Amino acid sequence: MGRHHTEMSTMTLSTPFRRLAVAAAAALSLSFATPVFAQQGAATAQKIADHFASIRSMSGEFVQFGPKGEQTGGKFFIQRPGKIRFNYESPSAYRVIADGNNVVIDNRKLNTSDLYPLSKTPLKLLLDDRIDLSDGKLKSVKEDNDLTTIQLADKSVFGNSRITMMFDPKTFDLRQWTITDAQGKDTTVMIFNVQEGAKVDQSLFAIDYTRNRVVNQKKSQFR
Repeated sequence: MGRHHTEMSTMTLSTPFRRLAVAAAAALSLSFATPVFAQQGAATAQKIADHFASIRSMSGEFVQFGPKGEQTGGKFFIQRPGKIRFNYESPSAYRVIADGNNVVIDNRKLNTSDLYPLSKTPLKLLLDDRIDLSDGKLKSVKEDNDLTTIQLADKSVFGNSRITMMFDPKTFDLRQWTITDAQGKDTTVMIFNVQEGAKVDQSLFAIDYTRNRVVNQKKSQFR
């Protein structure tokens, strides 16, 4: 998502977000190339995966950091499996929606609508019924006092893209995730004021396929 979001928010980071940002940078600077873990780390990852699978919906607020340092924020909604929505605060005109099959990045200001199969993006690993640790997808587990970091990837599906998720080591609650694209560019999303298990309006996850088709037909006419 990050490469599309170039507008800056006026939001200022609080001290907790600064600490999380530092922790995220430290975790992402580690080498995840060798998929060899202590048994305890793998067991921790499985406990987190089981806990995360038990949470069928959540909503809250987010702050996003793009690969060029751009900062945006807004509200998010998740419904497992496969559904997510980001409503970016003004002046951003973005909406990011996954309906279980596809992901759309919609920019009303620029009148663009980019559609991708959910199954081909690392977001799928976050939105599945459960975090899939099988078949070598689990690349690293790092346990610190304040965060447990899990990195997942599936080269056969996502190429060099990967997702790194950070959880509270005591409650196993999700705190943030970073998606690294095939070019090695990171987009980090930190979440807060999270409500778990609340009923979410399913219309939030509806993709306007008609708009997507019309916008892209017009775009193709000017090429």
